[in-house]
Amino acid sequence: MQVIVVGGGIGGLCAALALQRSGITATVYEAAPELKPVGAGVGLAANAMQGLSRLGVAEAVVARGKQLEALNIFDERGNIISNMDTRPLSKKYGLNNFVIHRADLHAVLHQHLQPGSLYLNKRCLQVQQQGEQVVVTFTDGSKATANLLIAADGIHSLIRQQLLPQHQPRYAGYTCWRGIVENPGVAINNMISAETWAPQGRVGIAPLQHNTIYWYACINAPAQNEHMRQLTPMQLAEHFHDLPPAIPAILAATKPEQLIWGDIADLKPLKQHVYGRVVLLGDAAHATTPNMGQGACQAIEDAVVLGQCLQQEQDVAFALHHYQKRRIARTSKVIRLSRILGEVSQWENLLLRQVRNSAFRFSPKVLTQSQMEWLYQVDF
Repeated sequence: MQVIVVGGGIGGLCAALALQRSGITATVYEAAPELKPVGAGVGLAANAMQGLSRLGVAEAVVARGKQLEALNIFDERGNIISNMDTRPLSKKYGLNNFVIHRADLHAVLHQHLQPGSLYLNKRCLQVQQQGEQVVVTFTDGSKATANLLIAADGIHSLIRQQLLPQHQPRYAGYTCWRGIVENPGVAINNMISAETWAPQGRVGIAPLQHNTIYWYACINAPAQNEHMRQLTPMQLAEHFHDLPPAIPAILAATKPEQLIWGDIADLKPLKQHVYGRVVLLGDAAHATTPNMGQGACQAIEDAVVLGQCLQQEQDVAFALHHYQKRRIARTSKVIRLSRILGEVSQWENLLLRQVRNSAFRFSPKVLTQSQMEWLYQVDF
């Protein structure tokens, strides 16, 4: 069987790896003219690490990233709102709360692809289904034909827009900056990922290898706000100046060219991910807000499950039906919960924030961990 993967991001590369390990010919077509070490940090929970293990790349990924012991949430004064020790979950389900530079993860996946199976500068223009075949036309005029097409071309997927033109990304209400910076000499806990919930926004910090720090900051704002687009690291530092000193110091230490900005959006859960011989995968199918750290994780799950279904079932249509059945409810739940968590964490109202913080502080740790366990109980 011949399979075309449109999109050479994390989901697309993992899908190709899963199929190639099953003996299926999979070719990846990526729109970018070259692979650059871009992006910021990405969190990988135990479910993603289980998936990467099944793809045969977990050890190589672990060598480039950093495992953390806890996920802590603080208020604007630096007081603990929630302290979740992730070590018990790591012990039970495998490596959890793992952080890596997105470019390093991408490099590992690329290195494990079969040689010659990735084509760059191939932007998809149109997809046509002809019986049991799919024909992809690229903007350079070339075409490719296969028995199956995996659309892994992100939240703004051209292929999904062709199939479902009415289904567009929906803005979450807040915009986000991200960056990776060398520690400017501030004292942080190098064994935790930390998030601060403040009335003026939210800031997350996670240590990486080589004395570097991955950070992100979210502020409530209208969509595509020009003022937000033009903010510099120094202006962001000033916006968060009254938070614990390490936070504005890290923001201010970021070079303008290191700053990545974009509005946060997701997709309303779809009722299907399979359309004939076209399969939506990753953000093209179920883009989620990043509040649960599950965007890349769910794409990795998709890839592993799709590979299993195609390997286990001779009938392609039945295999795709089985894949969709295994993925729809789970990814839809992630979208819903992540969106709710984002809304709650971005509250500005004083009374609501006080009620929220108290609820988190007095929530039993056993309950918090049990609520997370369903994520790690993957049907691999």
